[in-house]
Amino acid sequence: MVSAVFHSPLEAVSPPATPSVSPIGKAMSVPKPDAPAATSARPSAASRDFRGLWMAVLPPVLGLACLVLIWQLIASTSNSGIPKPLETWTQAVQVFSDPFYSEGPNDQGIGWNVLASLKRVAIGFGLAALVGIPAGFAIGRFEFLSRMFNPLISLLRPVSPLAWLPIGLLVFKGADPAAIWTIFICSIWPMIINTAVGVQRVPQDYMNVARVLNLSEWKIFTKILFPAVLPYLLTGVRLAVGTAWLVIVAAEMLTGGVGIGFWVWDEWNNLNVSSIIIAIFVIGIVGLLLEFALIKVATLFTFEEVKS
Repeated sequence: MVSAVFHSPLEAVSPPATPSVSPIGKAMSVPKPDAPAATSARPSAASRDFRGLWMAVLPPVLGLACLVLIWQLIASTSNSGIPKPLETWTQAVQVFSDPFYSEGPNDQGIGWNVLASLKRVAIGFGLAALVGIPAGFAIGRFEFLSRMFNPLISLLRPVSPLAWLPIGLLVFKGADPAAIWTIFICSIWPMIINTAVGVQRVPQDYMNVARVLNLSEWKIFTKILFPAVLPYLLTGVRLAVGTAWLVIVAAEMLTGGVGIGFWVWDEWNNLNVSSIIIAIFVIGIVGLLLEFALIKVATLFTFEEVKS
């Protein structure tokens, strides 16, 4: 991160002291201007740190305060049916007082439901990564495969993920594998596309050197393609995980069982709107944590050029 340095007007006005020469050739000293005035104009390190902390904390707090205020105004209108923030907070304290209780397969705490959804996302996303990343490398590496699969990807990628759910129910004869299939099919496209684009953007000079050195395909992959494509690959992984977490909630609403989506639908059937709002915040926080973790992983493998 490059920090800008600002100079006070006093520094710009005060030129460096230069000796003046008398007619007889002797240098005459010129008194220097007072320096403390320019130094005092600089903000201290403590004040800069405080301002940075203030700017990092205040905007998000104001944004949340605006959200709560709008929520309170909407809930205060007659016949809205939306609980007020204080009522939702009271319900949240009750829900999170025992998030891992279990009183049967259809009556479990919110903690078990979140873990069940994360398990489905992990399985579906893992299978998509096993298929999508190698496919992306192959499509980006070989022009014949690129021309062969680009029309299929363009045709199938815009299809809504939930449209694949009935196909999963028909083929796998079960709600849980059908939900995993839906995660798989919606997660595979970002990884294929981003990986293939990364391979195609590798400088041609690198490939020419590999051809001159008569490197094998394995050497080309490990020494040239993989390091160059890694930032694109990680971007595809981030997009795929975000999409998977969005889709699993809707898929679980339709398939039932244990999961945060089923929990939301079950609370709606019980007309417990406060719990639905709590689930919305939980879904958002879990998605934010997944995004933050993947960003941290991406920064470990992203290197910026240092300019001299």
